[in-house]
Parts: sequence; structure tokens; C-alpha cells
Amino acid sequence: MSTEILVNVAPRETRAALLENGVVQEIHVERTSRRGLVSNLYKGRVSRVLPGMQAAFVEIGLERTAFLHAADIAQRVDDTLIGAALPGLAAVEDIRRLVSSGEDILVQVIKDPIGTKGARLTTFVALPSRFLVYMPHGDSVGVSTRIEDEAERLRLKGLLGELVTGNGGYIVRTAAQGASADSLREDMSYLARLWEHVQARAAAAPSGSVVHEDLPLSLRVLRDELARGVSRVLVDSAREYARMQEFAAAFMPGAAPALELYGGARPLFDLNGVEEEIAKALDRKVPLKSGGHLVIDQTEAMTTIDVNTGAYVGHRNLEETIFRTNLEAAVSIARQLRLRNLGGIIIIDFIDMRDEPHRRAVLSALERALAGDRAQTHIVSLSPLGLVEMTRKRTRESLEHLLCEPCPSCEGRGFIRTPETVCNEIFREIVRQSRQFASRELLILAHQDVVDRLLDEESATLGELEAQIGRPIRLQVEALYGVDQYDVVLV
Repeated sequence: MSTEILVNVAPRETRAALLENGVVQEIHVERTSRRGLVSNLYKGRVSRVLPGMQAAFVEIGLERTAFLHAADIAQRVDDTLIGAALPGLAAVEDIRRLVSSGEDILVQVIKDPIGTKGARLTTFVALPSRFLVYMPHGDSVGVSTRIEDEAERLRLKGLLGELVTGNGGYIVRTAAQGASADSLREDMSYLARLWEHVQARAAAAPSGSVVHEDLPLSLRVLRDELARGVSRVLVDSAREYARMQEFAAAFMPGAAPALELYGGARPLFDLNGVEEEIAKALDRKVPLKSGGHLVIDQTEAMTTIDVNTGAYVGHRNLEETIFRTNLEAAVSIARQLRLRNLGGIIIIDFIDMRDEPHRRAVLSALERALAGDRAQTHIVSLSPLGLVEMTRKRTRESLEHLLCEPCPSCEGRGFIRTPETVCNEIFREIVRQSRQFASRELLILAHQDVVDRLLDEESATLGELEAQIGRPIRLQVEALYGVDQYDVVLV
């Protein structure tokens, strides 16, 4: 599989697209005004401790107070930091034994603020490098589960076991496959220097301030994605290209040849069809090649995906048509989840299938399609209602939440009142106001569609109402009003 990364840099926004065989699979967007917070370290101050929830709220200088659960707090035993509920240790029954209001604490963001929820925090600091993740409060060595070769896992664990001499634990990242002992030693030295820097900054920093920030998007994609067999990284900014070259030379010497500066006249994302894919990823309806389609609805509680045959009628029988549509939908759904970065609870309503082998085949196709997804997914078998329930780990906001905002007219409901409904509301309001207040006439301010209906289909009703209240009714179009907005003004 040919994999490429495209990096587009604008004055206030950096975007990265991951392409597999020329097809866009993932979109990452980072804006200067809304940089992701995951992995950032803060010196926070505990503002409230809630024993009933086994949690605390921590002020870290953001708009919303961040959330820290007892299970994410390291505790001190004989001057050694350990987990709050490590194997062999009793879980802490009262969070007040771990933190107290007004206390300053070094915390790391593990989940960005999403919607009305504040950031999720941990005190188990994890500092990533090219091959390793260093955990100052840990004491073990682990290997990424994505390294499936057992011999390689044992080799890496043995190498790291020989190199570890100080405090802390390590996790070997997927990128470390084939790494030499010298490469791992360099990473450990870098992480040791970084942790010393973090500790010094934390001691001097005021509460509610940043102690250490994660790498910017352009460098993160190099650190995190190149291990997946990326053959080329195209960048359309000379300044960012130089920055990435410098980073690669320092931490990833083998990655330097993959970096290329794009200098074409046509925008990089336009040339590769990325802009078109981003626009499609914001639509509810996703067409399938067969003629069927998906309908994706994202709500605060969950994401629902409905599969429809649409114009696809098949060539044999109905069951075969449904089966083929569902197979194609399974592959498309896996791609849409990555492309839109949908997380949390996901309910998929495949078209009902009678044959049990067909059901199993569709579930298997979905599992295979999700195998390349870096986010953790868990699929539950078909429910009694024929729905597939699954979860996908949510680490950052979805593409829709990042690029869009709720419609000011419908406030995110997706529906607004019809002109007919609004006309009836206006009639009731006219009667109510005419009985309570005296005036020479009444002025109706409304949307063009509402005024048109009042002058056409509802003109007779409007005339009867004028006679009933004994006052003229004047209409005026307000260009800035939505269809369901109006005012009845006494003149």
C-alpha cells in the first residue's frame, strides 16, 4: 500500500492529510487559536474535590475547569509515587487522601475539551519521543500491541531492560520496530533531558500556566505516522519544510529523504482532491458506488449511521442486493469514521439480512476495514433489533465540530418551523396584542417567505383579522430574519 502525507500551511491553520493509494483516509486540522491540548503539561490548582464522584476539578488556565478522576492520580507511599489503584494495591476510597482544594499539582491533558465538557487530566505524566514513551511515575517496560511479531517484542523489551538504569517506566512505540540499541539510548537521553526541563519549569511556573506543550501538527505527523510505511511527505511551506527537516535530522534521520517541498502553482490539497473530500465529509449523505448511500448523524450522545440501498437494485435477488450493499457500506463506514474522526458510541443500522452467514460476513468486513484505524475500536455483535453497536476512542473533536457550528436558525436541531406555522403564530399574537394594548395599526416584521404567504394563501384570513380587530395590519420584510422569526409591532 502506498501511503503519503500532505501538509498544507496557512497563516492561521495547518492541515495534514493521510492518503492510502491516493484515497484520503484521515484529516488533521490545527488552528493557531484552537491548538489541541492533549499531552500538554500544566501546573494546575485544585478548585473543588468531589468525594461522591471520586473526582476533582482543576484550574489550568482554560475557559472551562478541567476534570481529574481518582484513578488518574498518582499517590505517594514511602516517598515513592505509585498508581492510585495499581494491581495488588487497594483502590483509594476517598479522593481527599490524594488531593485537596487549593493544592498545586502537575497534570497532563489526556482528552481535549469537547462540547461543554472540560479537559480530562492525569498526573501519570507520559512524554513521547520517536520510539519511546517515558512515564516518570511508572516502573515497568511495555511494548505496543501493534508490534505483533513476538520475537521483535522480546528483542525490544530485552534491549530496553538493559538500558533502563534510573527511575520511571517506558512503553516501546510501534515506530521502534527494527530500532537499534543506540537509537533507543538516544531517545532515553532526550526524554531524560526533557523531564528535567519539565520539572524545572513546573517549579518556577505560576499555577494555571503551561509547563510543556506537545509538538505542532506538522512535526507530530512525522513522529507518529512515518512508522506506518509512509513513502512521501509533501509540504507546501518552505519555512515549515525547513522546520521539519531540522526535526527529522535531530530525531528521525531516516525520515529526511521522504520530505519534499511542494512548489506547484496549484494548491496542494486541490491537486490531490483533499478539499473535495473535506467538503463531502461535512455532508450527512455519503453515496456508495453501487447506488446506495449512508446517512450519518452526529449527536452529543452518539453517532448513528443508516445504510440504504438507494438506486441499487442488484442483479439476482433482494437478499443478494442487500448483502452487497452492506458489504460496500462496511468498508465505507470504516473510512468515514477515520475521515470525520467520529468517536464515542456509534450505532450502525445495516439493511436487515435474513441469512446468518451474510450477517457474519458483513461484521467481518467491518472488522477488517477498521484494522488500519489507529483509534481503538470495539464492535459488539448484532443486537436483537439488527443494529451493530460499536465504540471508537475519542481523543479530539470531530471534523464537523472543528470546522462547523450549529445553525443560528435551527440551533442545531436540523428543523425550523414552516411559513404556515409561523403565519398561524402571527395571527394568534395579533389577537393577543390587540386585546391588551391600544394602537393605530399593527406592523408585522417577518421573513420574505412568511410575508409572501400572508399576501397570498393567507390574504383572506389576514383581511378577516383586520376587520375583527378594527385596525390596519401592515407587512414588512426583514432580510436578516430567519423563517421562524417575526415581530408584531404596535404603531
